[in-house]
Amino acid sequence: MEDYMSDRTFDRPVLVKDGQFIQEIGSLEDAFDFLDEWPRERRGPIFETAFRACQRAYDGQIPLSVARDAVAGFARSVKMLQEPLAPLPWMSGTKSGRGGVAA
Repeated sequence: MEDYMSDRTFDRPVLVKDGQFIQEIGSLEDAFDFLDEWPRERRGPIFETAFRACQRAYDGQIPLSVARDAVAGFARSVKMLQEPLAPLPWMSGTKSGRGGVAA
């Protein structure tokens, strides 16, 4: 199962802020961990929608992007969604020039 889950990476992570801590949800596995840790007494219809979307993406019934958007929607609904302040270096697709071999 772990190998299968590791192939389930989102095209861009969902960032959630809990106090001063920002958590990156970058894959289906991360999303399941985040949702599983959510207190049962605070779960509702938006939580259930996000969880079902993750289950359906895991089963290959819907695209990963739909599950990612559902998790982001849930995070937004509980006021935890953190928009990136600036593009993260690995998101831009440009190389920094470091690590090259000098001729």
